[in-house]
Amino acid sequence: MAAKDHTIFSSYQRDPALFDELYDEKGEVKKIYKTLFDLYGSHSIEDYMRLNEKAKSSFFNQGITFQVYGDKDSQEKIFPFDLFPRIIDPAEWEVIEKGAIQRSRALNLFLWDIYHEKKILKQGVVPLELISSSENYLHQMMDVDPPGGIYNHISGTDIIKHKDGKYYVLEDNIRCPSGVSYVISNRTALKRALFGVFNHYEAYTVTNYAENLLELLETVKPKGVDNPNTVVITPGMYNSAFYEHSYLAKTMGVELVEGRDLFVENDFVYMRTIKGPEKVDIIYRRIDDQFMDPLEFRSDSALGVPGLFSAYKKGNVTLANAPGTGVAD
Repeated sequence: MAAKDHTIFSSYQRDPALFDELYDEKGEVKKIYKTLFDLYGSHSIEDYMRLNEKAKSSFFNQGITFQVYGDKDSQEKIFPFDLFPRIIDPAEWEVIEKGAIQRSRALNLFLWDIYHEKKILKQGVVPLELISSSENYLHQMMDVDPPGGIYNHISGTDIIKHKDGKYYVLEDNIRCPSGVSYVISNRTALKRALFGVFNHYEAYTVTNYAENLLELLETVKPKGVDNPNTVVITPGMYNSAFYEHSYLAKTMGVELVEGRDLFVENDFVYMRTIKGPEKVDIIYRRIDDQFMDPLEFRSDSALGVPGLFSAYKKGNVTLANAPGTGVAD
């Protein structure tokens, strides 16, 4: 369909060397995008700029910001937002879902192997030097069995669609994966800016993520614990992803703590509260391995909890993700 001259699509030129999300090879709008195009194809660039500013203001007022370590500009940035949504049809999503699950299982089996029998190294499938040279390979995790045999409770898999129209994985992030709160906030902003879209598409919800996450974490609770107490541990409010840490704790309905809020006694972890010590069973950690326990890793760390790793090895507390997962990234 032809767009009006003043619209954002009026000067669009399809590049045959690239994959086009919106138009097919004949230059026609793809079926899955037709309704969206009919609804908003006549919007001008000024219309989109106005809607985009509205979304950015919403993000800023909610504190949905991030900061890149090492960036000369230390000011927090508003998370980038694309007003034009990418729509994934059921057939495409099935490929992504199956592939992501398969990859997550493979990574978990890989981690179990390199910290136990090391078959993949002995058989030369993966070079020993590649593993041993990684700062994320923890000798402290040798022969340690994580609760439920799970290392990567949460996997952050970066996926792209290439020019051939197929999906590929750029990288895996399972050491301390982050970013899901921005996905949820993005969906909320999109609903506010383009509210008509969701009346015409049966989109899967993403707002139940926290509920699913808490349910997942509780499946790997320590043995003998009926009603596990879960917390989210953060390096603090100056961390670049602090918004996400506070968001997940709030939406899961659990406490957000720093290392100084916890202590270990007789290899059990406790949280300091105004009512006295409260036992902690599951810790969703957003602190890097080297900083989580000054007795076992970096002695100069003020972010961690002395004795935490000992409590973990004895099965008295679950850490998600497990220490040492970063070697698979």
